[in-house]
Amino acid sequence: MTSRTTDILLTATAPAVWGSTYIVTTELLPANYPLTVALLRALPAGLLLLAIVRQLPERAWWGRILLLGALNFSVLWAMLFLAAYRLPGGVAATITSVQPLFVVFLASVFLGSPVRALSVVAAVVGIGGVALLVLTPNAALDALGIVAAIAAAVSMAFGTVLSRRWQPPVSALTFTAWQLTAGGLLLLPVALLLEPPLPALTLHNWIGFGWLGLVGAALTYIVWFRGVARLEPSTVAPLAFLSPVTAVILGWALLGQALSTWQVLGILIVIASIWLSQHAQRGAQAPKVRAAPAGAR
Repeated sequence: MTSRTTDILLTATAPAVWGSTYIVTTELLPANYPLTVALLRALPAGLLLLAIVRQLPERAWWGRILLLGALNFSVLWAMLFLAAYRLPGGVAATITSVQPLFVVFLASVFLGSPVRALSVVAAVVGIGGVALLVLTPNAALDALGIVAAIAAAVSMAFGTVLSRRWQPPVSALTFTAWQLTAGGLLLLPVALLLEPPLPALTLHNWIGFGWLGLVGAALTYIVWFRGVARLEPSTVAPLAFLSPVTAVILGWALLGQALSTWQVLGILIVIASIWLSQHAQRGAQAPKVRAAPAGAR
């Protein structure tokens, strides 16, 4: 197995785990606390990682870390929860799945990456697969929910591209600690201002928060930012399609939800789109290697 393949497979575990967020939130956490849940997912995990690395960013990086924390955590999670409350899950997931398409064009603007037709096709195919996977014919639309879902997709796309553009000379663990802490701190005043205090937490609540914070935030984002640093954004972004796939499979396996023929087809299309996006990047890289001058290394 090549190093690139290993990087892709390892990075793919992050969105696959994120697919468990829906079932954990609905089955283990108190209802109707979206901002507080986002805060408790980000800030404790960030502070824990910060205590491990014991390193703060240099002053020159503070602005960038705050912006990345907002894009990758504060704005993203707040908008995702708002979209989830205002829209049926299928509509929200389908709209937010456009983020790999945004990444293709943002990478061209901020990183100088070429816009490859095959990458665009792969992103569009993936969006179609997600729609088959989660969209129902009687899905209702809500203007604010649609805006929130689009904002979440844009936030994640900018976060992915800028996390690649701005690479501090630290480990993925340290980079994740900084961003999670920044994102949590930005969420703190908003959650305290707009939501009432949580009720007394049950054992199930503690398990849910522990999973979302330690695994769904700390561990997975270390893996995700490692992948962002090693792989092209147009390679990383389509892996997010795995999140709704995991959510649907967990709903079928753990909650007894029906899995239709159309959903199975959607899963296959999503997997095909991910393969196509990786193929597009591999095909684009090969000529560069062959064309390198003999003494250029």
